[in-house]
Amino acid sequence: MTEHQCLRVGQKAPDFKALAVVDQDFKEITLSQYKGKYVVLFFYPLDFTFVCPTEITAFSDQYRDFSSKNTEVIGVSVDSQFSHLAWIQTPRNQGGIGDINYPLVADLKKEISTAYNVLDDNVGVALRGLFIIDPDGFIMHSTINNLPVGRNVEETLRILQAFQYVQANPDEVCPANWTPGDKTMKPDPIGSKEFFNTLD
Repeated sequence: MTEHQCLRVGQKAPDFKALAVVDQDFKEITLSQYKGKYVVLFFYPLDFTFVCPTEITAFSDQYRDFSSKNTEVIGVSVDSQFSHLAWIQTPRNQGGIGDINYPLVADLKKEISTAYNVLDDNVGVALRGLFIIDPDGFIMHSTINNLPVGRNVEETLRILQAFQYVQANPDEVCPANWTPGDKTMKPDPIGSKEFFNTLD
């Protein structure tokens, strides 16, 4: 990885301007255009590879679940917009990803991957970084997987919903494995005791 300062949760997400493939067309997008929305920004190594299409199509297949929660999904790799488009225009059963429901950003100069400190200089591609960014542009969650292991889209959705819950209910926190509808707790000695008393 690069020797840049590591991004931390709670920091402002670096803005960027880049070409993306959106609905099989080239469009310039910025992160800041999504202000007021949550953003799931994820990096993947390369188009036309093996683990990557499983992640990209999984996010696309669940895009409606994210979109219904005021959330945009954005994928980024160091490929060109032309490579992205060719991959999208290749059917899934032939190693492509087919039409997807969110932008795929071209980071050919590797500036975005560098800004988010996910660039693996030895290989020249981005590691599997994932960032959940709140409507004010602050990073709420980040994970980075090494290249061989894909991410869990359901877990990303669960964490997104947990952050949305606590931002809407600032006097509550979400315990381990929380899912919508589960009990939360008050982050104080008395409130937490009430929660723990409900456990078997």
